[in-house]
Amino acid sequence: MIRKRSLMRRTAVVAAAGAAALVLAACGGSGGDDGSAGHGGHAAPAPSSAPSSSASASASASASASQGQHNAADVAFAKGMIPHHRQAVEMADLAPGRARSAEVKKLAADIKKAQDPEIRTLSGWLTSWGEDVPAEGAMDHSTHDMSGMGGMDGMMTAEEMTGLENASGKAFDTAFTELMIKHHEGAVEMARTEQADGAHGPARKMAVEIIDSQSAEIEQMNALLGKD
Repeated sequence: MIRKRSLMRRTAVVAAAGAAALVLAACGGSGGDDGSAGHGGHAAPAPSSAPSSSASASASASASASQGQHNAADVAFAKGMIPHHRQAVEMADLAPGRARSAEVKKLAADIKKAQDPEIRTLSGWLTSWGEDVPAEGAMDHSTHDMSGMGGMDGMMTAEEMTGLENASGKAFDTAFTELMIKHHEGAVEMARTEQADGAHGPARKMAVEIIDSQSAEIEQMNALLGKD
């Protein structure tokens, strides 16, 4: 009986020692070896974080490439829109001294405020792409007709510009509004072409802004003419 009890005690001591050893081994694994995958998954983030960082860098590089790349449609958009905007600004500059309508004067001011900065941005893109910026003096109001589009871009002829310069009061308001509607419609078509065919992200974004803003101004001008 005594021998049996002694054997049971010895077995219990061995079991307890084994359990203690297991606890010590587990604690040592969690505190001393962070690179081990044996406890609590502490090592798991290391392998997973590498691909995540790599994917992020790759996405960033891809975004940069898409911002920087351009194609022939982008160049054509910039080269066409610069003289187009310049003419709109030239028309707008006539309004303060000739328009009678406060709405027409404000519209002209808004057009100049929006398109002057876009001219600078478009010129900057062309320069960065190694392309020539259309010269100021080269705008002869018929430049775009050389594209064979038959004036689809809405540019004014020299005669139309002269007529606008010689008008004043209500006659100016009507002529300015009618001509600017045609001008804006041409810009919207040019912007839609860029949106469809362009590759340069910022240029495509500008095209969307031109479509939205100038379409809204066309509606406003039609309302001024009583065509709404």
